Order: sequence, then C-alpha cells, then structure tokens
Amino acid sequence: MQQHQMNLDMELSSGISAFEAKYFADASKILSPLADAGVAEAQYRMAIMAQNGLGMVQNELLALKYMRAAAESGLALAQHGLGFMYLQGECVEANGQKAVEWFSKAAEQGMVGSMATLGMMYRDGNGVEKDVEEARKWYKMAGFGEEDMEW
Repeated sequence: MQQHQMNLDMELSSGISAFEAKYFADASKILSPLADAGVAEAQYRMAIMAQNGLGMVQNELLALKYMRAAAESGLALAQHGLGFMYLQGECVEANGQKAVEWFSKAAEQGMVGSMATLGMMYRDGNGVEKDVEEARKWYKMAGFGEEDMEW
C-alpha cells in the first residue's frame, strides 16, 4: 500500500511538473489516469487543459467534469476555478448564485482571489443581493483597504 502511494505521488509530481513546464501533451498522458482515479490535483490540471485545449482538443464537458470533481473533493483552487466557470459562463451556463457558492467554499479555505471576487459580486449584486457591507467585509478579508475599493 505504501509503495503504491509513493508511486502515485511520483506520478502526480511528474504530471504537475510537466504541466508547469507547459509540456501539456506529456502532462495530459500522466495526469489523465490519475484524474480518472479521483486525484483532485490531477483533475484540476486536466480541467484547465481541457478547457483551454492545451495538449489536447478543447473539451468543455471534460473540463467541467474534472473541475467539478476536484471542487467537490475540497480542492480550493478547483472551487475557485468552478466559481469562475459559473461566473463567466465558461463550460457551463452562467449562474451567479452557483458562482457565489463555490467562491465562498474557496474563500473559507483562504483563497484571496475568491474573497476579492465575492466582494465584487456583493458590490455589484451579481448572484446575490447587492450588499455594500458584505462587499467591504470580503474586500477587507482579501487584504484591500478602503482606498482600493471602487464604489
């Protein structure tokens, strides 16, 4: 069991290294079986590659499948990514309420980008009731001062 886990960790590290070096075809070959086996870090990167046609043909359904699976497993980066998919209507129909739901999950794990996006969404009333105080709260949590907030 322990040897199997070490092999999986090495494969994941190799796949992530290929991804970060922009060897997307290699990354896809390494990460695809891991993603199918439920490894969230692999699912997240496969989603990015499928969404943008990196190392593979662009495939929005596959991108959504992997991003959702990684987000549901609790990976904050994927929760943030899924929030943006819903916010922008990429790979899925735009849905501000679902975007807020996923950004909130990522923000709870400390994702500053999600905090800032939530501030913007509350400021603009996108997917939620417009709420300036809630917007201020999220902007402050993201590290923005009052002078950084556009009202």
